[in-house]
Formats: sequence, C-alpha cells, structure tokens
Amino acid sequence: MDFTAHHWLALSPILFTSLSVLAVMGAIAIKRNHWWNATAGVIFLNAAWLSVAVLFFGPLVMPDAVPAILPIEVTPLLVIDHYALFYFGIILVATLACATLSHAYLEGYAGNKEEMYLLLTLAALGGMVLVSSRHFASFFIGLELLSIPLYAMVGYPSKSRRALEGSLKYLVLSAAASAFLLFGMALIYADVGHMGFAEIGRHMSQPEGFGPLVGLGAAMIMVAVGFKLSFVPFHLWTPDVYEGAPAPVTSFLATASKTAVFAVLLRYFVEAQAYRDAAVITVLTVLAILSMVVGNVLALLQNNVKRMLAYSSIAHFGYCAVALIASGPLAVEAVGAYLLTYVVTTLGVLGVVTLISSPYNNDGDAEELEDYRGLFWRRPYIASILTAMLLSLAGIPATAGFIGKFYIIAAGVDARQWWLLGAVVLGSAIGLFYYLRLMIIMFMDRDRQQRFEAPLNWAQQTGGYMVLAVTLASFVLGLYPQPFISIIQMAPLVAP
Repeated sequence: MDFTAHHWLALSPILFTSLSVLAVMGAIAIKRNHWWNATAGVIFLNAAWLSVAVLFFGPLVMPDAVPAILPIEVTPLLVIDHYALFYFGIILVATLACATLSHAYLEGYAGNKEEMYLLLTLAALGGMVLVSSRHFASFFIGLELLSIPLYAMVGYPSKSRRALEGSLKYLVLSAAASAFLLFGMALIYADVGHMGFAEIGRHMSQPEGFGPLVGLGAAMIMVAVGFKLSFVPFHLWTPDVYEGAPAPVTSFLATASKTAVFAVLLRYFVEAQAYRDAAVITVLTVLAILSMVVGNVLALLQNNVKRMLAYSSIAHFGYCAVALIASGPLAVEAVGAYLLTYVVTTLGVLGVVTLISSPYNNDGDAEELEDYRGLFWRRPYIASILTAMLLSLAGIPATAGFIGKFYIIAAGVDARQWWLLGAVVLGSAIGLFYYLRLMIIMFMDRDRQQRFEAPLNWAQQTGGYMVLAVTLASFVLGLYPQPFISIIQMAPLVAP
C-alpha cells in the first residue's frame, strides 16, 4: 500500500515513541549523564503524548487545521482509531510517571543507570503496537516488544538475588506463554486461513465457524493472555516478580503492561467475535471468579506490601474481566473506565512506595507492613496520599476506584451476570480488610526506629510532583468524572 501524509500523521505517536528510544541511545553514546539521558527520552515521550492529544481532540477543536482521518488502517497489521489513541494516552502517562519515579530511585545506584530509560521506552513502544494490533503478527510482535525489556527491567539491580530470581521466573514462564500463544495462533490459522482479527470474526459468524481447531487455538491463546494478566491459575509468577522488581518497574508492570494486554484482548474479543463462543465465555467466567476470590484471599495473608499489591492486581483484572464477559453496550466503556482509574490509583500507591524506599543503602524497598508503622506521625502528607489511594483501590465513593467499580457492576447487571457480580461483591469486601490493615498500621504509634523515611522535601522532587498529580487526578475522577467519561465514550470499539 502507498503511505500518504495521513498515514504518517496517524502513526506519529508510535514514531515519536520510537524516536525516544533512539534519543536515549544517542544520549548514552554521547555522554553518560543520568539527568541528560533521562530527559532525552522523556522529551520525545511528551511529544508522543501531545500527538495523541492532537489526533484525538484536534478534529473537534481545530477542524480546519487537523483533519478527521481516524480510523485509518496502516497496513493490515495496525489500525489507528480513537480506541487505540485512548490506550496510547494511558500507556504514555504511565511510562512518563515510571520514568519520573525511576530518576529519583536510581540516583544512588552505583552501576549504569541510563539503560533503564532505554528499556522503559522500548516497552512502551511494544505496548502501543499491541493496542493498535488487528492481526496475529502484530499482536505477537507487540507483546514480545513489551515483554522482553521487562525481563531486564525486573532484574536491573543485578546484585539483588530477589530481583534476579523474579526476572528469571518471568523470563521462563513468559517464554512458555509465548509458545502457547504462537501454537494457538497457528491452529486458528490452519482452520480459518487468515490471521486478521476481522477476517477471523467473519469466519466465526458462519454457522460452522467454531471448529475443534479454532476452539483449541482460542484456549491456548487464553492461556497466554491469562499469564500476562495474572489470571488464576496462571498467576504464580506475579508476587515474586512484583516483590523482586524495583518499585518503579513494578509500577510499569502493574499499569502500562497489563493495560496494553487487556486492551488488545478486548479488541480481539470484539473484532474476532469470540463472544459468540459459549465455551470461551464459560472459561473466562471461571477465570474471572477464581481471580477475584483467590487473589483477594491470598492478599489477606501477606505481610509484604508489594506481594499484597500483586495479589490485589490479580483480583482487579478479574473485576475488569466482568465487563469483557458482559459484552453489552457498556462493556468497552466499562473496561476503559476501570483501567483508567486502576492505572491512576496504582501509580499513586507504588509512587508512595518508591518515594519512601531507599533501595541502594542495602535496605531494599519499603515493602514490609512494619516499614509503614507510624508513617502518619513522621510524614503526614505522604501517609494521607497513600491512605487515599488505598481507599480508591477498595472502591470507596469520592475516589477514582469507585467510578471504575460502578461501571463494572453496571455492565454485569446489564448482562445479568449474577455469579460474577457476587464474586465482585465478595472480593471487594475481602479487599477492604487488607487495605484497611495497611492504613491502620500507618496511624499506629511508632515503637521502634524505622529503616525508611521519605525525604522531607519529597513534594519538591519530580517523583513527588507525579504522586501529587495522580492523587489530584484520583479525586477529580471520583468527584467529577463526566469529562473523563466523555473521552472514554469518544473511543468506541466496533466490530468491522
């Protein structure tokens, strides 16, 4: 196909993100300087985010200057539409937040710091390719481009045994998941003869569309995606990787990485018309219920904050799967609302963990519950932020998490998925207990010298600015969500 100016304009977010990778490489080649190398990548990531805003809002605000070119197919592999732009925005915001946290986190690191930003921008590029994929080839390329940098990011503190253990587990199990994904794609291609989502969907709409090869292939793809999203029983890697990874990497893994995978799963689910297969719906229902219940129950048993958040994330993506299973008119909107609120809240929680941690003085991250005992009496403002973010994860009204949870329940009620809604209510009740436990510990009297203290000037640092920004966004989402809901409604996903 011939590339036109419109194709280049539609690809500008991906192109600017690619330039951020080259910028970091070039900056490292010229001179190793932590601030300079990090800034070089962040400048182009900001340019990518601005290009997303121009493409999304430009035809409405400046119709004469910005043409309405979306949706546009860029080869059979990628499609740039408002749905892809919405998730581009989330991935880029999460990447910028993690880059900001990484800068403060790595200041005391004795080794080379600059490669972290190279890996981070590469992973963000993979996530953007993933959410715009409409073909098995780009699906796999995007997923691997997202995953491979994460192996190195998890094990970046190369002298930490826990980090290396987490990286190795993630590498081995992720390779197994990729094998399942490729074999599943091959089985579907053998039966359908196409690898495009839309072509598969047209095949599925026929009376005999669901043959045994298609069913087996769909099951194997579900295993691979279930691993990436930590659905039970494919979740065993999650707590070890969350615990071993540096706190900013845990932030990226929990937000941008999982958001990209869920976004492409939803696109495949709609365009390939997987919702027509009752067996697929049944399997997803079982996985969602197990994830909500098992994730929350195991989180109850944790004394490590990062492991607790790992099991919590398992439950949260079980909640998100409720909207996917519902497949009604609210499904795409509910997934968008839930992922947006989850990303904002999780960045806040792990941002606080990062600010409190002092990882390179042989203490590691602030990850044990006892590390937060009496935090309110030493650092009242940062403890208040963590309290607000935990309440948002629990879905308490006036926070972002309540809006996400409300959408999920509304989608489930609309589809009459009563078993799923029962699991949502049960899981939310269990989750409230362990979130409250951490909150209570922060307000207890300090009875011993603490290993970790956030800097007194944390709010004047770039990481502090980011944490304050996501806290404000959480309350704005909770108290006045209408502008964000309007944006989500502008990013529909319709089967071709």
